[in-house]
Amino acid sequence: MPEFSDGAHVAHEAKRETRVALLARRRALTAPQRAAAAARVQAELVDLVRRLRPRRITGYVPVGSEPGGPELPEVLRAALPPEGELLLPVLRDDLDLDWAGYAGPGSLVPAGRGMREPDGPRLGRSAISGAELVVVPALAVDRRGLRLGRGGGSYDRALTRVAGSALTVALLHDGELVETLPAQPHDRPVRAVVTPSGGLRPFPAPPGVDPPTSAGRTRVR
Repeated sequence: MPEFSDGAHVAHEAKRETRVALLARRRALTAPQRAAAAARVQAELVDLVRRLRPRRITGYVPVGSEPGGPELPEVLRAALPPEGELLLPVLRDDLDLDWAGYAGPGSLVPAGRGMREPDGPRLGRSAISGAELVVVPALAVDRRGLRLGRGGGSYDRALTRVAGSALTVALLHDGELVETLPAQPHDRPVRAVVTPSGGLRPFPAPPGVDPPTSAGRTRVR
């Protein structure tokens, strides 16, 4: 078994406790509350996609109380320009993410952990590197852009392959953008969040990367 330093163990336990509290809060949301939040998140993403006009984006299929609702892939695809492509994740046995194109609700098949995945050809882990907009799940994000996921590390690995010019956006419920989260060295930040009440909220760009332009694009210096 891996050995943890005292600091790493404290962060690991703090993350676990934070996840438990956040998941309980999500489970307490009523169906009407979830539906209303999903509609607002979807509307914000549609506006963003139409402004960006990206050639490739990545999304996911929300499950349970995750923000965005189960219709999110179809909403994203409908907002893309004709030549645009939406990729969805495919969970590998090692918990890393492969990617496949989304071709409509009929292309989704049941997968592990209650998820649904596209049944098309696998494009490889590096397919995310060609995305201009990367939409990711999170339980919470702090003001530094650090996200808290469910603990598998899948998106921390995937985000290391994202182009520096891409806009990475985490979807949250209200109250899940927090001041600070327990963090470990492998945690990867996002560049913006979308919340039902706050809409799109970008974070300061990391060193060497300009903030998004009015069209939403970024430039690497």
